[in-house]
Amino acid sequence: MASLRTNLTEWHARRGDLVAALGLAEGGVEVDVSWISGTFVHIARLWPLILLGKLCITALLHVPFYEADNIGHALALSAMLLVDGVAIVAPRGAAFQRLRPHHQKWLMLPMVMLSGLTFSVMLGSSLLTDAPSRNLVAEMAVALMAVSIFGDRRLLGVGYFTGLLVAAIVHRADFTQIGLLISCIAVMMVAALRQANADMNRAILFHQRDLRAQRSDRLLHEYEQSGRGWFWETDRHGCIAYISDTLARTLDRTSEALIGRPITEIIRPGDRQDGDGERTLGFHLSARTGFAEIPVRAAMAKDERWWSISGQPVFNEYGQFHGFRGSGTDLTEMRRSQAEVNRLAQFDSLTGLANRVQMMRSLEQAVAGKGGRPRDCTLMMLDLDRFKTVNDTLGHPAGDALLRQVSQRIQRVVGDKGLVGRQGGDEFKILLPGRPDKVTLDHLARAIITDVSQPYTVEGTAVVIGVSVGISFCPQDGVTAEELIRNADLALYAAKGDGRGVYRFYSPEMHAEAEDRRQLEEDLRRALVEDGLHLVYQPVVSSKTERITGYEALLRWQHPVRGAISPTQFVPIAEDSGLIGPIGEWVLRTACRDAAQWADDVRVAINVSPIQFANPGLPSVVMNALAGSGLAPQRLELEITESVFLTDGDGTDSMFSRLKGLGVRLALDDFGTGYSSLGYLKKAPFDKIKIDQSFVRGAAIKGSRNSAIIKAIVSLAEALGMDTTAEGAETQDELALIRQLGCSHIQGYVYGRPVPAQEVLVQQHRHGGHIAPQGFQSSRPERKTMFRTVTVHHDGHVHTGRIRNISATGAQLEGVWAVPEGTLFAIELSENQIVNAVARWSKEDRMGVEFTHSINLSALRAAPRSLAS
Repeated sequence: MASLRTNLTEWHARRGDLVAALGLAEGGVEVDVSWISGTFVHIARLWPLILLGKLCITALLHVPFYEADNIGHALALSAMLLVDGVAIVAPRGAAFQRLRPHHQKWLMLPMVMLSGLTFSVMLGSSLLTDAPSRNLVAEMAVALMAVSIFGDRRLLGVGYFTGLLVAAIVHRADFTQIGLLISCIAVMMVAALRQANADMNRAILFHQRDLRAQRSDRLLHEYEQSGRGWFWETDRHGCIAYISDTLARTLDRTSEALIGRPITEIIRPGDRQDGDGERTLGFHLSARTGFAEIPVRAAMAKDERWWSISGQPVFNEYGQFHGFRGSGTDLTEMRRSQAEVNRLAQFDSLTGLANRVQMMRSLEQAVAGKGGRPRDCTLMMLDLDRFKTVNDTLGHPAGDALLRQVSQRIQRVVGDKGLVGRQGGDEFKILLPGRPDKVTLDHLARAIITDVSQPYTVEGTAVVIGVSVGISFCPQDGVTAEELIRNADLALYAAKGDGRGVYRFYSPEMHAEAEDRRQLEEDLRRALVEDGLHLVYQPVVSSKTERITGYEALLRWQHPVRGAISPTQFVPIAEDSGLIGPIGEWVLRTACRDAAQWADDVRVAINVSPIQFANPGLPSVVMNALAGSGLAPQRLELEITESVFLTDGDGTDSMFSRLKGLGVRLALDDFGTGYSSLGYLKKAPFDKIKIDQSFVRGAAIKGSRNSAIIKAIVSLAEALGMDTTAEGAETQDELALIRQLGCSHIQGYVYGRPVPAQEVLVQQHRHGGHIAPQGFQSSRPERKTMFRTVTVHHDGHVHTGRIRNISATGAQLEGVWAVPEGTLFAIELSENQIVNAVARWSKEDRMGVEFTHSINLSALRAAPRSLAS
């Protein structure tokens, strides 16, 4: 029985909700019919279309609007106009809109019924003698217009058709017309009930959602009032749209004062010491990604306060971004506790060595002496060589494992002589009390370099790195911790500049060198802006036709004070300072513009720095340079070194693909001198391999292995379908050897030095672009000019002679007359150095001799001055 009563109660409640959804009764708890009111204003605004339709149809049916002898027709027309006028004006009135929704519905129903009734009466009273189908068609046309205006308020359509039905009954219409109208009323009634049922279900759903929202609001309000947390919301521009009163009070502001301000204004900028929470938050806000528990510091609070902020981006159903919504909690007390813990934590978590904080404090204590006089101490700064390569190739976990092994070796070498700490990354510090003698410090530095440079095993892979060391002393090199660190860094920089894997003591000259480098960097920036750089072009010649096929663009800098500065000096500065990007872009534009004036079959080659190659925007720079100059892409050749393959493989492959997509040629520069690996040649789309000049120079000298290396490179290039260019050819015999070995192109002083752009045009017009070799006939080893007295032994006789110039393989000798060619004798160059020699030519008291084996010129230069005359 209880179940039956419950079902009956639910049925009555649902029936009441359905009647309310039809707009015929007051809305209940779960069904609010306030939305119905808005539709009546919309209907009233469109009702003039119904009146216009009635008038037009009346005119089309030739029904007169006025007949003097037909008072009924005039009354029907007046009634129709009155009813439709009320339907147009009344729903817009304030009095009507103040009524309850169901009262408005009850007023609208008779209004639309009278509209249909008066229209039908007007037509019927005028056409009683005509066929009834004309009246029906006219009435149905207007009725359909009315129904379309009523929209989902289909009960009004029932009222309009009811008016037509009443008029048809009054006119005694036939059964067909009455049946059609009754059918329309039935269809509209079913549609009205279905629409009301859908409206009722939707209203119930909205009501339930509203209840949940109210419940959530109450819970959130209680949570905010408890002080345990707060909430915030931003618009799509990052400005605060909502913020809890709790947080506003913490900032001594009102919520209204914070609304509309960027959320980043209430957060202080992050730094490395306090954490980069603000930078991380800014990244997520700009990237529109969710974040959780980011620690940030308040910017507007009177005292230092820390928050933990979480948030999620808000998108609508179409994926449009609306802003962020999130929460926050106060971390101030927890951060204060953590600060105390961090103060106690003095050791690096990765290596177990003293961390940066402890090392700085220990250095300050070591420097500070009694009575304001600094104490003796020694600071060693260590930086690992080639460590980044390990990180890039094996990953950061392998790099961390390597750092642990390195720290153990350093600690083992130093022992109890001093304090070892990790500065961060791959940098270490060693603090030694007092000032050890030079010999002890030399032994310690060498031992560290030797031990650290021994091979490691990391994740089953053999790894070899090195270390450079810079050393400064207190008080000689500084009386504060900052001065010692700065000067040790300068010494470390000098060690790296001297080839790495060495140690250097600080000297005052290093400041001058650092300042000179800084000044050179400023001058280079100025030269780039003021067109102080220029290009010269060195011809690349076909080995078969001796025709110039292209030019390599070479960067030059004529300093207004220092004169010509070598690229080997200023290019590394450009790479370190970030200038290589704009300089490289300038070179591309200038070289392409110059090359556009050359013959159509002459290419231009441009060197690309590994830093430029790693820039994703390089293809765009190349494309802009080609477009600006009008140079055909196939006439541009980009020379790339092997070092680009040390970076990310996917990025490197993508860059090669994008460059080749532009149609330019790619050349592998300085092959064999860098990180040579035949593996990348399988996939890298090179068109040419450039053989480094270190293999070309001296290749024609007897006993040199360079020719075999050149031959191997040529064979490899031919197998891969690539051209070859031999760089650095200077003599006729080198030129002949290169041709014999099969190189397709030659570049070097044998065909001329680099020339300005104007001279390039002259070369191309001279002899049709052909060029003749010039220079020495044969290669000669390095010769040194000297004037040294030596003893010559031959066939038991001793002669005194003088050496005018000498190389590792021969010399020019004076003082011995008429020596036949081919004579073998011994020359005593010094007390401990005798070399056998053969006379190759002789003229009066001068002759040229060839040593039977090469000598060490550096050892000869170190001979005592007593040997010289």
